[in-house]
Amino acid sequence: MLPIVIPEREYFDQQKQQFVYLKEQKLTLEHSLISISKWESKWKKPFLDKADKTPEESADYIRCMTIGKEVDADVLRWIPQDVYAQINAYISDPMTATWFNERNKKPGPGQVVTSELIYYWMITFHVPMECEKWHLNRLLTLIKVCELKNAPQKKMKRKEIYSRNAALNAARKQKMAANGGLP
Repeated sequence: MLPIVIPEREYFDQQKQQFVYLKEQKLTLEHSLISISKWESKWKKPFLDKADKTPEESADYIRCMTIGKEVDADVLRWIPQDVYAQINAYISDPMTATWFNERNKKPGPGQVVTSELIYYWMITFHVPMECEKWHLNRLLTLIKVCELKNAPQKKMKRKEIYSRNAALNAARKQKMAANGGLP
């Protein structure tokens, strides 16, 4: 969860032709599968799509991320850039120490990832539904770990086996020479 503070602000509303005063707002945000589901149900498009979102869509995602109380739309329109930077850093944070070797990843047709697909993965891998409240990047990492652990063992190519064995033999020879031939 990310606590943020949107400072009080005064701005001029062009439509109403008057000054508007906004009080300081303290919000708690959660970038989770639940937040994405709310956003996708309103906008009818995949949140994780690489396409840029309009300012209105971005502000609405912050509304969907907000825990506990309804947020005035005016407050969301006037979020300072430094607070947006905090929110974007939080959304981008992997929230895990797990990493993947992407060297053997084969490019394939782009799959559109929606909240329903993520729920499907959760059901397939028996991930408890409580995890839908996790930070999204952490949940996706868990799903990827489940996918890798459940995948059939990939056979190494002969060239890869020879290369690995040569490296192991070189390390053993070096260790034997350093110890005078003793293990």
